[in-house]
Amino acid sequence: MKLSIILTTSLFFLLASYVKAQTKQDSLAIKQAALDYIESQHNVKPEQFERSAHPRMVKRTFWTNKKTKKEYLRETFTDAMVLLAETYNQNGDKFPENPKKEIIILDIFDKTASVKLIADEWIDYMHIAKLNGKWQIINVLWQFNDSSKH
Repeated sequence: MKLSIILTTSLFFLLASYVKAQTKQDSLAIKQAALDYIESQHNVKPEQFERSAHPRMVKRTFWTNKKTKKEYLRETFTDAMVLLAETYNQNGDKFPENPKKEIIILDIFDKTASVKLIADEWIDYMHIAKLNGKWQIINVLWQFNDSSKH
């Protein structure tokens, strides 16, 4: 029992010295970047998206060619996402009244984070980096909950 406590304590301090601790402010800023990403589409606010994403962000998913049935990688960039935030939900009919937006921080290390956003019909895995003191989305990999929609 005593040996187990010593080993557990030693392991804790070893891991604590290896992992760079994040502040609560970092965690909140990471979650806010993910919220701005999805809420920009809900609220038709392109400036909200621009606040969340790095200008060189890339968003990817797999898609299926309708003729050949072959899957391929499809990419979208920041400028197209800004336009999407500006136009997609203009009539207010693209999302439920209370849209789902569950944000899970999967990992944070120093100036990088991995985040999972669970929305109504899809999930997004995001890489978020702290650049010049600001957390910004740099990569997104997403898919519909029903992958046959791709």
